[in-house]
This record gives sequence, structure tokens and C-alpha cells, in this order.
Amino acid sequence: MAADLIESVAKILFIFAVNVGVFAPILGWVERKQSAVMQDRIGANRADILGFTAIGLFHSLADAIKLLTKEDFVPANANKFFHTLAPFISLVPAIAAFAIVPFGGRYELFGHEVHLVIADLDVGILYVFALAGLATYGTVLAGWSSRSNWSLLGGLRASAQMLSYEVAMGLSIIGLIMVYGTLKLTEIGAIQEDFFRWGIFLQPLGFIIFMTCAIAENKRIPFDIPEAESELVAGYFTEYSGMKFVMFWMAEFLEMVTISAVVTTLFFGAWHIPFVTDAMLLSWFQFAGPNGAAALAMLVNIAVFFTKVSFFIWLQMTIRWTLPRFRYDQVMRMCWKMLLPLSLINLSITGLVVLLL
Repeated sequence: MAADLIESVAKILFIFAVNVGVFAPILGWVERKQSAVMQDRIGANRADILGFTAIGLFHSLADAIKLLTKEDFVPANANKFFHTLAPFISLVPAIAAFAIVPFGGRYELFGHEVHLVIADLDVGILYVFALAGLATYGTVLAGWSSRSNWSLLGGLRASAQMLSYEVAMGLSIIGLIMVYGTLKLTEIGAIQEDFFRWGIFLQPLGFIIFMTCAIAENKRIPFDIPEAESELVAGYFTEYSGMKFVMFWMAEFLEMVTISAVVTTLFFGAWHIPFVTDAMLLSWFQFAGPNGAAALAMLVNIAVFFTKVSFFIWLQMTIRWTLPRFRYDQVMRMCWKMLLPLSLINLSITGLVVLLL
């Protein structure tokens, strides 16, 4: 009982530290540097401590100090309660969704089985969709409670976009669920120990639809019409400053991490190395003894999982700095006239193949 409690606390602290302590602060710097490389610029390089710039890493620290010490401004006619609540509703689901994502398999350490997932829910993927739907309320409340025309229009655009793309995104993974026969992300990840059973090979169209819809759900370019700086200033969070603004900012970056983790788990073999089974990995580390081999295999699987996650974060940033913003009518047309019919076709073909086989 005590070992289970320690294991649960350790996993929660690890995921919280990786997301909030590593990815959230460093992704701002990564995005600046990656955009600079793509546009043939130097990028962030001015902030320094005693002359050391650390390739621009101190800009993230400078940003944090600046934003945390800024005035927390609330418009005079705003609804203060919902204006304060909205950033929390946007941020918390982005972190909580990671609770059901497995970042490794099962390992026997000193007679105790370690399972690298915080909550192994039977309806794991539905939990992700439920939290994604909850995040919509954060944007809507932020836009409505600010009593600003720019914010309200941004909130309306966000709600229409997020609710629309949830439909196609949900349908895009049903084919995968039919193939694997489970909603548990841990079981889906375990099945992909066989390289040729990775989701990308079984559901390539489902992956493209899911990835497109997930970027739209995160409201990043080319789907950033809820913010659209040239039209709406900053959209639904125009009237936010200081810590509350940081929370919206963090939510966007953490959603990128969660999207990458879910894509890795569903379509790209989760924590597995191509053509390397768990038994092979353990056999390679037998020189360290049973517990040492299990510990080393666990560390390798965690490293493999987060390497894949980092790749998909890079991919999302590349898309963000490559494509222009779609117009509102284009965003809606893509969802209802392209992605939704494609997801239904993919679902029908998958059902037919499963029935015949």
C-alpha cells in the first residue's frame, strides 16, 4: 500500500515537473529559436547574466519575471469572477489530460510492479476528449466576461472552431479503437510493441485527420482565428495581463505537449523502439541484474517516449511558422466539408475491413 502511494506521488511529481518545469518554460525559447532559424534570423540572444547569454535561454527567465510582476488588470465592467476563473479552466485540462497517457510500460522492481501511467482508465481516450471539451469553456468565458467586443468575437470564434473540430477528431480515432478493440491507452501502447501494428500503418488517414483537428483545437496557426492579432488584437484574452495571461500562454504550450503525447501513444508506437520488443530490451541489460535491467529498460522507454513527443512538438511548430492563417469560412469549410466526410469514409472502410477479416 505504501509502495503504491509512493509510486503514484512520484509519477504525478514527474509528469508535473516535465510539463510545468521543463516543457512550459522552454517551449517559448524553442519557438523563438526555431522561427528564427526558419526565417534566417538569430533569434533571442540579448538577455544575459554577467555577460553569459546561454544561447538565449535567459529570455524565458526574463519573460517570467516581467509577466509575474505586471499589473493584474481587470476591465471596469468585466465579470471579475468569471474573468479570473477562465484562465484556470483553460490551463488545468491541459495538465490533467496527461494523467492517462502512458509514458512507459510495466516493470518489476524489487518485487513491486511499476506501471508508468498516473491513471489507467478503462475509458482513457474518452477522458482526453472530455477535458478537451472542458477547455472550450475557458475561452468562451474569457471572451464573454471581459466585456470587450474583440474578446467576445474571439470567444465566439473559439467556441465554434473547437466544438466543430471535436466532432471530426472524435470520429478519426474510432477506426483505431475498432482495430485495437480497447479504449485504454496503456493497452493500445502495449499492442504497438509489434512495429507493423503501429497506428500510423493501420490508420494513416485517421492520423492526418486527428493531427489536423488537434492543431485546430489548440487554436494555433493556421487555425488561430480566435486570436488573429491583425483583426482582434489577441482575441478572447485581449483584456488579460500578468499571471492570467501567462496561464493562457502556458495552456497553449502544454496542449502541444499533450497532443504530441497522445499522437505518440495512438499512432507511433508509444514508448516502443521499432523492431525491439520489451523482452529484447531486458535481455540487453541482463549484466545489471534483474532489477538493474528493469530500471535501465524503463529509463530507455521513457527517453524513447519523450523523444517522440519532442519530434511532434517540433512538427507543430514547423507547421505554425510555415502556413498562413486560414479565414473563418475556410476553417469551417475544411471541418464540415472535408475532414468530417473523410473521417466517415475512413470509419466505413475500417468497419468493412474489420468485418471481412
